Amino acid sequence: MSEAGQDRLPGADPSGDASAPPGGGAEGDAGRVSLGRSDAHTRTALRFASSLLFAAVLFVLVRTFVVEAYRIPTGSMENTLLVGDFLLVNKMVFGTPIPGTDRRVGAVREPALGDVVVFHPPHEPGRNYVKRVVGVPDDTLEMRDKRLYRNGGLADEPFARHDGDRGDSVHPDMRWQSGYLIASGRRKYQPTRDNWGPIVVPPDRYFVLGDNRDNSEDSRYWGFVEREKIRGQPWRVYYSFVPTSESSLPFLRRVRWTRLGEAVR
Repeated sequence: MSEAGQDRLPGADPSGDASAPPGGGAEGDAGRVSLGRSDAHTRTALRFASSLLFAAVLFVLVRTFVVEAYRIPTGSMENTLLVGDFLLVNKMVFGTPIPGTDRRVGAVREPALGDVVVFHPPHEPGRNYVKRVVGVPDDTLEMRDKRLYRNGGLADEPFARHDGDRGDSVHPDMRWQSGYLIASGRRKYQPTRDNWGPIVVPPDRYFVLGDNRDNSEDSRYWGFVEREKIRGQPWRVYYSFVPTSESSLPFLRRVRWTRLGEAVR
């Protein structure tokens, strides 16, 4: 048979044997598939990592400048806030300090009378306290028999709570008030928990009290709160439970369902 009469496959060499396709045949195809899968896995891992990074950055920004969660550990604000309440705190309303600077961003307004605020107290600057603003700059404050007087008039405080069976008490830490006392004929100033003043709130300072007046460590004892130390305003109770040693898993079994989502006023 003549070689001229043989049919030659495309790409065949003159000897009549079919040449190997580009890429090395089956082994080349396997290599391309393996490389493709590796690239896909790398792209997926990069997308996942970038998503995690974005979420982390967003969390830090929101926590730093917008809203933060806090837990109530004591009863100083009862019955407005209860032990076991978890709060969302609006940090934008009074402005958020920019770390490393003296500037604030996002301030909507200044703290006002009656606001419940989160702040760093002067005697424990590393901790967060929650109290109510009862005195703003230039206010004259005085308490007589548990009743608060502001600028000469009796303050309307429907939120204030008193334990009727508890007598008055004297605390040495209240002596700081002497430096802000309005001059009077009294030779010796002896403030007590339920009777003190009149004192004047200095510029850029605020006087705060707990709503549970007979069981609150507040400005009566450690002084005014600096404006720059006020961090935010509690917005809502997002979770609440009754902490007790009598029940196992109280955070699941002793939930205060009626308080969930309640606004803080």
